[in-house]
Amino acid sequence: MASKVVEANEIFLNGVYYPTTRPIRSTLASIYPAKVVIGDTTKDSQLRSSIIAWSDWRGGIGLNRMQGAGETDRAWYSTCQLRYKNHLVLPGLATATTAPSHGFTDTDIGAINTLNDEVYAFWNGSATEDPNLYKYSDTNGEWTELTQDAEDQVTDSVVFTNGTGTTYLVFAHYDSGGSAYTYSSNGSTWITDSDANGDNVARATKFLVVWDERLWGISHDGKLWYATTIGTETLDAVLPSVDGTVTKLFVARNSMGILVIYCATTQGLFMHNSDNAKWEKTQMDFPTHPDNGKGTITWRDSMYIPSGNGIYKYINGNNAAVITVVGPDRDDGLPNIRRGKIRQMAGSHNELLIGIDARGSPAGAIETSIPYDSQSNTGSLVVPGTAGYSTILGYNDMGWEVKWESTEKSKPLDVMHVSDAYTKYRLYWGHNKTVYFMEIPKDVINPSEIADFSYATTGVHETPWFNAGQSEVEKLALELRIEAQDLSTTETIKVEYATNYEDVDDGVTDDYTDVIDTLNSTTMYAHTGEGDGSSGTYVYPFGSSAGTVFRSIKFRITLSRSTATTTGREKYTTPDMVSLTLSFRKKIPAKWGHTVDVDLTNEYRGKGPKDLRSSLISAIESKTLVEFTFRDDTSTERNYYVDVIAAQGMEFTGYDERGSTTIQVVEP
Repeated sequence: MASKVVEANEIFLNGVYYPTTRPIRSTLASIYPAKVVIGDTTKDSQLRSSIIAWSDWRGGIGLNRMQGAGETDRAWYSTCQLRYKNHLVLPGLATATTAPSHGFTDTDIGAINTLNDEVYAFWNGSATEDPNLYKYSDTNGEWTELTQDAEDQVTDSVVFTNGTGTTYLVFAHYDSGGSAYTYSSNGSTWITDSDANGDNVARATKFLVVWDERLWGISHDGKLWYATTIGTETLDAVLPSVDGTVTKLFVARNSMGILVIYCATTQGLFMHNSDNAKWEKTQMDFPTHPDNGKGTITWRDSMYIPSGNGIYKYINGNNAAVITVVGPDRDDGLPNIRRGKIRQMAGSHNELLIGIDARGSPAGAIETSIPYDSQSNTGSLVVPGTAGYSTILGYNDMGWEVKWESTEKSKPLDVMHVSDAYTKYRLYWGHNKTVYFMEIPKDVINPSEIADFSYATTGVHETPWFNAGQSEVEKLALELRIEAQDLSTTETIKVEYATNYEDVDDGVTDDYTDVIDTLNSTTMYAHTGEGDGSSGTYVYPFGSSAGTVFRSIKFRITLSRSTATTTGREKYTTPDMVSLTLSFRKKIPAKWGHTVDVDLTNEYRGKGPKDLRSSLISAIESKTLVEFTFRDDTSTERNYYVDVIAAQGMEFTGYDERGSTTIQVVEP
């Protein structure tokens, strides 16, 4: 039962009642955190409120909860372009080509490649159906079927120029009944070298590569062959691994800086020794994983080796090897609905591009795998696996950006190819039985200085959760400033927010219940009353200027343009968010201090001055907090647990214990 004080001029301290000579003086003793500025350190116009500003998005996606000021350039997930400072704009426009009429019961795109400025692609059928080869027409966006069909599933392709200068487009195709490769130098006449009967193991082909002016291929069971003259193969080496473990054949530098052939497998990385016609196991050894090495590529003189949803960056040279983890599974990874396994990779001028097939989540890793920080010690997944939305991501050595995202769940992403055919620099990819393409920049562009970049119709950007670095302190959101440009009635920016980790968008339901506004030229003009409304700063006062209390907060920005989609001037326009600035104040619980003049001149409640003084000294010297009150409060809200932080008194001398003491008590 809480102690009470019902008498006038009395206090209760540490189990003892004391008389007082003056009224109690109470003061607010809370120590308010100092103002902080996160992001743009020049935004310091207010003295008491703190600022966090987002205006640089180049750190990329993959951060769910911010930890400090150095993470304002990160996003949790975004389909907008993040490569620019002071520009958040729509993603690039993806165009679906017209799918050919093939009659397959089940299909995927086996390979896409370029020969003589024309793009070719193989559509795979089921295991009992022969794949069909098509040539693309950039004039009408359609595919023309060629007479050459493959006998088995197409698995890889490469462009090979022999010693006499003749260039061929070569496709590998494999199934359990046979294996072969198909080639052409003109796109009209196609030749297939087949091993359907197993009489020529040198023709068995699952993956292809070009090295030393020779075409090289490897079979499902690891037999490597080469052809100096295409169509005439020589068996070279046999991979010392289990059949079916080969995932990619590629060329990169060895420890002496010499280009050699490498083979990625589910069990590790092997290097080809051409002098002795054999494979050698490298020190790039990682745990067995069913997706190890799929789509491995050399980009900017480094090897990028996928493993599920992670990527090992392997630099081999100068008698030293450096391995780092650079995949999108770093930090907090990807939202569960967008996780999958990396199936394809391609290099462009500006970025390493990866294709994540989200038909199923990646397998769990064991504790010795490099990206172990995102796995439990049992090898189970951090987030329960589920099929999701396939994506294409880009990496520029700074961060990951989403280049494209499927609109349909559980659909495969088959193959990717970067081409400059038709004098247009594009990324082509296969998805859900259809070939898509997207124009990609050849250099770093400024959205304000380019007039002919094609934009998608919508893009969504989610900031990480922000708690100002103190989860234990409640914050008060005061206002949000959204600076934007290039708005119109159809180029819009919708701003929403969620608080306290409760309203998390899982990709299925829309949990952002707090909508700030949809900014366009009309609403911007109505808000500022200046210009034509196409640009400006929109100021949103939280709680109708009273503020909104939060422990953590995040924002979702949705950019949209006219749905007049892919033609006309509209496809070159995008709303542009320049910055997002949150003004907030840290608010800690109120703590009170009290100044009390204790009267020690007379006996009180059976205690003489000496006993009262002794009890007071015990309260002052207590190593724990002591209870203090001067009210009759049944709610106990005015029963304080305090430290005695100061004492100053007057005393008589000798045997006279009378006197008075002024003490200060404060809640911690």
